[in-house]
Amino acid sequence: MNDALRVAMAEAGETTESLAAQTGVDPKTAARWISPGRVPQPARRAKVATILGRDVGDLWPDVLKRREPQWLREWIDWEREAVSLRWFEHSWVPGLLQTEAYAPATLTGEALTAEEVGDIVASRLDRQAILRRERPPLLVAVIHELVLFQSAYGDRELMRDQCEHLARCAALPNVQVLIVPRDVGMYPGLGGGFIIAELPSGQHVAHVDSQAPAQIIAEAADVATLSRRWERIRSEALSRPQSLDVIRKAAASWT
Repeated sequence: MNDALRVAMAEAGETTESLAAQTGVDPKTAARWISPGRVPQPARRAKVATILGRDVGDLWPDVLKRREPQWLREWIDWEREAVSLRWFEHSWVPGLLQTEAYAPATLTGEALTAEEVGDIVASRLDRQAILRRERPPLLVAVIHELVLFQSAYGDRELMRDQCEHLARCAALPNVQVLIVPRDVGMYPGLGGGFIIAELPSGQHVAHVDSQAPAQIIAEAADVATLSRRWERIRSEALSRPQSLDVIRKAAASWT
């Protein structure tokens, strides 16, 4: 529990209902802010801090210690609030399902210092905590089959461990991992990976990967375009049991 926020609310005579009314969110969303790891979006953090007469750092000290790139923070705030995530990857295992060894391998060759790589990997692993909380979001991940058989610079053990970890994640009740078979040919996923998050309010926002810095999209028309593309990609994927079988076969192939 976020005791600092709870105490500040009590001292200011505020409740989750009153904070919700003043910040324009559902009372259930405001109530979640008291839970560990549930941090409001930046504008709402600032507004809550003003209402309570406290500094943001006093209420959410971890915000000042964040290790992800500045441009990614808005997306991570949305990701923490999301009730569902639809994630497509054509080239990598999705970040929320990566192992500690696989994550830095995806950054090999980038113009980053060892410290920067460490911060990005630590942030990526920290984000995975949302899948283990009491009420986790539904994660539906669609991955191209070749991702499972793509060598990580010749490290077979790394890939075996990653595929085995992916199989364990795919067995979780709140996680679905669906595989697009390698023989599907041309399909809409060739345009690259993206994520669509559904927020408690019903709003949908998206994160789109590219060779340049990724884009964060909140415009309804653009998100709708991605939603249509998602449905076309998902229609090419195998069923959940069939996908799990492919993942297990991939793990065995790396032994």
